[in-house]
Amino acid sequence: MGIKGQLPVIIILVLAVAVSNAIGADMNRERPAWMKGSVEKLEAELIQEYGKQQRERIETGLDQVSDFWHAGDGDAGEFEEFVMENFAGDRETLDAMFDRFENMLEKLDGYMNAVTLALRRQTDLDLGPVYPFDEIFAGYDASAHITDDFFGNKLAFIVLLNFPLTTLEERLEEGKQWSRRQWAEARLAQRFSKRIPAEVNLEISRAEAESDQYIADYNIWMHHLLDRDGGRMFPAGMRLLSHWNLRDEIKANYENGQDGLAKQRMIQKVMERIITQTIPEVVVNNAYVDWDPFTNKVTKSDVNDSGSSPPREMTVSNAPEPDTRYRILRNCFLASRMADPFSPTAPSLIARRFDEHREIPEDRVREILVQVVSSKVVGKIAKIIEKRLDRPLEPFDIWYNGFRTTGDFDEEELNRIVSGKYPTADAYWKDIPALLMKLGFSKERAASLAGSIVVEAARGSGHAWGGEMRNQKARLRTRVGKGGVDYKGFNIAVHEMGHNVEQVI
Repeated sequence: MGIKGQLPVIIILVLAVAVSNAIGADMNRERPAWMKGSVEKLEAELIQEYGKQQRERIETGLDQVSDFWHAGDGDAGEFEEFVMENFAGDRETLDAMFDRFENMLEKLDGYMNAVTLALRRQTDLDLGPVYPFDEIFAGYDASAHITDDFFGNKLAFIVLLNFPLTTLEERLEEGKQWSRRQWAEARLAQRFSKRIPAEVNLEISRAEAESDQYIADYNIWMHHLLDRDGGRMFPAGMRLLSHWNLRDEIKANYENGQDGLAKQRMIQKVMERIITQTIPEVVVNNAYVDWDPFTNKVTKSDVNDSGSSPPREMTVSNAPEPDTRYRILRNCFLASRMADPFSPTAPSLIARRFDEHREIPEDRVREILVQVVSSKVVGKIAKIIEKRLDRPLEPFDIWYNGFRTTGDFDEEELNRIVSGKYPTADAYWKDIPALLMKLGFSKERAASLAGSIVVEAARGSGHAWGGEMRNQKARLRTRVGKGGVDYKGFNIAVHEMGHNVEQVI
């Protein structure tokens, strides 16, 4: 890997050191010497003013503000003045504060979401070439400074002074009895449970955007995979994204007998080449070469199913892709780790994923997984699958899908039907009310939901992007090929609704 490939890593490491030295150490500091006396003084004054029934709220608020107060936020006098001015000691003031924050943050999140969609438009949607400056736009997080600013102007401290932070354990146990308002207050406070510097947020956003772009362009042109006899197993024009589309193609071939098995084994080999980074660089997203994944031989193709002209100059070899995949993974790891010192209650990305994003304890997930894989039922199911397939199980059979109900169409027919019905993303959007009605929605409800959705042609396999404020439409992104909407992208969208494609076409 040359200096160009190393540069992002160097930048991240330099930033990590700078952040750790300049700010990270401050997060592990002891509270200022004056803090204890100020807190005791404020607690007494607030209880005297608002009554002993407010003691728990006052103690919680003071403790939370103290945990996040930096030396740069003010001295003892400024701290005390802030608390006395901003503690909401009566219901009317607290309700007004809650309503204002709810309204303002919804607007802020909504417009920031719109800005993010605009910045990522060229990289997320199938709109032509992606230039280096497009990637810079996509990696920029316009909201990165908001948390910094909210602590700087004390709005975050106002929330922490008046609304309680909660642990995952409290939300799981006590949340069952909480009102909608209590949950909203918990979510409001949770927003300021970390004080991550803007430069860290920006670096995380940049690393994630680079990762998204890399994956969105990682396609395999399946018609150009050759078996040992030089034969082509897959139809012309089939372009599958790693690894979702490749996985779905494995699933689709269980009813195709020996031909399907041969395809599945070839896809497994493709996946192995990707993971071991022995995949030839020239075959990634390239319809102008043929590749035998088993021998790793690459040749110039005499078949053009891409609809475009091959480049004038193209080096055809089996030279492996550089370790780009793992460089990007490492960059994401390094960038995410920069946030660890500023997240004391969830001091790693894994902890944040379990405790804050998924909100299910890691121990519980481990317990569930152990119960599943150690169950005696697993062996029984494996024997049933082997009997159905009339062969020993192979690694890709983890995706066996023969237990779900299937329709009367094979994938080739489904591709023909879907692309015929939806030649464009707009045609797909116009049919959403009819699709929803087939799934049981009333005509009025179907029309209302469809009016809140925008369908767009995705650069990758497709994804959904929700709105962040009232009246902001959700984005449904699906791959649209030259022949129309891609069946696999359509399949993903339908499965998100818990149904099979056959039920809605």
